[in-house]
Amino acid sequence: MHTQQLRVSIGQCSERGRKATQQDFHGALVPKEPLVTLKGICVALADGISSSSVSAAASETAVTSFLEDYYCTSEAWSVRTSVERVASTANSWLFSQTQRSPFRYERDLGYVCTFSCLVLKASLAHVFHVGDTRVYRLQDDALERLTEDHRQQLSDGETYLSRALGVSAQLELDYRAVPLEPGSTFVLATDGVYEHVSEPEMAQLIAAHANDLNVAARQVVRAAYEHGSPDNLSLQIVRVEALPAANAVELWQRELSELPLPPLLSPRMAFDGYTIAREVHASHRSHVYLAVDDATQERVILKTPALDLRSDAALLERFLVEEWIARRIDSPHVLKPCHQTRKRNFVYLATEYIEGQTLAQWMRDHPKPDIEVVRGIVEQIALGLYAFHRLEMVHQDLRPENIMIDTAGTVKIIDFGAVHVAGIAELFPDAEERILGTQQYAAPEYFLGEPGSARSDQFSLGVITYQMLSGSLPYGAEVSKCRTRQAQLRLQYESVLRRDRDIPAWADHALRRAVHPDPARRYAELSELVYDLRHPSRRFLSQERPPLIERDPVLFWKGVSGVLLLIIVWLLTRLSS
Repeated sequence: MHTQQLRVSIGQCSERGRKATQQDFHGALVPKEPLVTLKGICVALADGISSSSVSAAASETAVTSFLEDYYCTSEAWSVRTSVERVASTANSWLFSQTQRSPFRYERDLGYVCTFSCLVLKASLAHVFHVGDTRVYRLQDDALERLTEDHRQQLSDGETYLSRALGVSAQLELDYRAVPLEPGSTFVLATDGVYEHVSEPEMAQLIAAHANDLNVAARQVVRAAYEHGSPDNLSLQIVRVEALPAANAVELWQRELSELPLPPLLSPRMAFDGYTIAREVHASHRSHVYLAVDDATQERVILKTPALDLRSDAALLERFLVEEWIARRIDSPHVLKPCHQTRKRNFVYLATEYIEGQTLAQWMRDHPKPDIEVVRGIVEQIALGLYAFHRLEMVHQDLRPENIMIDTAGTVKIIDFGAVHVAGIAELFPDAEERILGTQQYAAPEYFLGEPGSARSDQFSLGVITYQMLSGSLPYGAEVSKCRTRQAQLRLQYESVLRRDRDIPAWADHALRRAVHPDPARRYAELSELVYDLRHPSRRFLSQERPPLIERDPVLFWKGVSGVLLLIIVWLLTRLSS
């Protein structure tokens, strides 16, 4: 049965054993809400290497920096991104300490340790590992090993660590995710324990003291010592007692103190410290109003959920998370939320008012814009998208109606209703993904049921750029009709060079790549697209002349038809003679 919060029991034991010094270090952190839900619960274990006199400091640094820094990473990031960034930072620091020490040429004497950690979030356990500490899952009274030892065997029977924290400037961290259930139990152990206590004995000792995991950990450590272990001894046991609620709306309603949905608003109506001026836009998902803040007399935009959302949990969740997203993005090219200075009594989103027009209206007013103006707009949109992508967010609904240009020429992305957030998506892994973007601008992979990525937003930006330059779409309305990869790869890109416009060939080459049906064939970074719109890329300059079927498919097939006609006439002539 699911409860509102993830709950675990943790047992730990770490002893020096027969060694003169303690080189192991362990820790666990169960934060308060909302971090338990948004970031999860962390358990970490590090083991120093015997040949190093400073590895104890390395172990302590690895664990403490991880437990402190992980919760400082963006709540929008996925667990994997957060842990890998934090572990890489710790690895770089340890490696630099060794490089500045007398041990810079002997890595076995430097700031080196093994490292394993477990992050429990929502319904998944995320396992990260480097070195030879181990992580097990206890299931059906048997231990299943979830990690591989990074040890190399030498010819004389000795072994050495092939990978560890602090060994080199680059860190290769193993990762694995396993599903959670109430009662799921995990064990983290150093080699001083698992080399001297068999897996069946370890499982038996934990089961015998299941009511007190600290006692269970001590019993396993004591058994390793009694079996003659000469090493430090450390063991951690984590058991899931309850899983969090799976209802996304409940999470966000808690964060907003379960505020009620507002009524339908009308001009001159007083609402929560604002006076409504007029309705700006209405859809099945929301109503957008221009309003005046009674306290400051500043014009603002208020966005309220549509009344129909009361019965649609998925759409209501998306509305509730919009403010959460807006407050985590800081970019001059993304709509800015208003600073809330007074108590709010309803669910709504208050943002800055942008004096200007949508890109859609701008395109109608400028049917044949200068390419330099288009480049300037595209560069600003790309900067706004980068603000999303650096937080592991994918906009998913980039279109001219969702882009504003103010009177100073600043371009801003204004809508967050379809944004995919990696960190939030982990909370609800079984949620069904919908195609939320507008079909003319949505990337082909969405129509195959595949998840979006930064390259999906790049496709949408490429389509918008193409439309500004040509007044049409690169594939017309065919993208949404192609529901297989083979059909998508048969799409024919129509070059903007065929239009009556002064456009460099390399810019058309850049657009062709940005809107390629296969995301793997697009640019790796938006900055590459922006650069190639201004400069002929090395790929463009080195490419051979494309075949006729790519340059002019109509002319190609006319030629093929002509050749076939000549063959038929020749055959008929032979038959008649």
